[in-house]
Amino acid sequence: MKSLRLWQVVRLSRRLWVRSSLIAVLGIVAAGAAALLGPVIPQGLADRLGEDAVMPVLDVLASSMLAVTTFSLSIMVTTHRQASSQVTPRSHRLLLEDTTTQTVLATFIGAFIFALVSIILFRAGAYTGAAPFVLFAFTVLVVALVVIAILRWIDHLSRLGSMDETIAQATLRARATLTAARTAPSLLATPLPDDKTPPDGAEAVPAPRGGYVQLVDMAALSEQAEKAGAEIWITAVPGSFLVSGRALAHVHPPGALDAARIATAFEIEAVRSFDQDARFALIVLSEIASRALSPGINDPGTAIDILGRLERLLAECPAAGDEIRYPRLHAPALCADDLVEDAFAAIARDGAPMREVALRLMHALNTLRQGDDPALARAAAAMTRRALTHAETALVIDEDKAALRRLAGS
Repeated sequence: MKSLRLWQVVRLSRRLWVRSSLIAVLGIVAAGAAALLGPVIPQGLADRLGEDAVMPVLDVLASSMLAVTTFSLSIMVTTHRQASSQVTPRSHRLLLEDTTTQTVLATFIGAFIFALVSIILFRAGAYTGAAPFVLFAFTVLVVALVVIAILRWIDHLSRLGSMDETIAQATLRARATLTAARTAPSLLATPLPDDKTPPDGAEAVPAPRGGYVQLVDMAALSEQAEKAGAEIWITAVPGSFLVSGRALAHVHPPGALDAARIATAFEIEAVRSFDQDARFALIVLSEIASRALSPGINDPGTAIDILGRLERLLAECPAAGDEIRYPRLHAPALCADDLVEDAFAAIARDGAPMREVALRLMHALNTLRQGDDPALARAAAAMTRRALTHAETALVIDEDKAALRRLAGS
């Protein structure tokens, strides 16, 4: 499980401006290093390459990279809007974290900053002796990086924002999140059954603000509980929606821990996150299928594709783990019923009038019913009955209904 501080650093590293700033700083350092490394270069090499060899290339970089960066940013914004309107608005968060786009744009910005700073230092007289030769070597390296970035960008643009690419990215994030969640279904704490409540007199920890819980720092909570000899019952797991003042957790015995300090272990934001929220990852895929099934789009093929991906995600996910790393913490476990509900409930409703979608849904549920996980099998059986009810209500032809009943085993 990630600590809150580490998770905040990882989340910050996914921001476009962070990567761009780091490479821009690297460009400034390279431009400044050329002036410092000049004295170590043999004068013979310095005489071969001077200002006349470097300045034209720097002028081209400075003028072209700004235009390329602006054009690339406009393409990125357009494709993100297109994906939000055609796939699902939640896909925008995935595309913002696309590392290829971030690296390419950061390279363009870094090349522009390098060229601009180098020109300024040239005009200021900072490059003397052999410094122009060092700058020329750095410039050749920057040009090579720009060429590689342009080639990557051309290849990436053919897929950026497309339905297939967006679905593939959503599937990858869902698989990673689901695998982690199944490995630690109760966040490595003592599992808390649905009917079990905190002991009488336990002190509630109020949420400092409203929103969705994105991450819980279990290690920090466990450390506090161990030092105080207390136990913490976590009621707000990742994906939970809270209003300000609602209980995040309960502490027993009361007064053993500072409630405000416990609340700092919960990251609460306005939107849900993929990092620890496996249910949200499945919901996003289900939303893509539901949008494809809407009358305005009428694309059952995309819904069938999503059903296949959801089937593989749930059928191939690891068995629920039982490791308890934080015995003084109690948290509800991720429920198989919730996973199946989030994955298939909306598709069962919206795809019921379409025979091909209803049949594909039954095949996916049958795979889970026949799988090795008893909890998933029971949840899939319940969803099968529900999907059959939807289909029998929406379908017109008795032959189609009979085919679904045979698949459902009823």
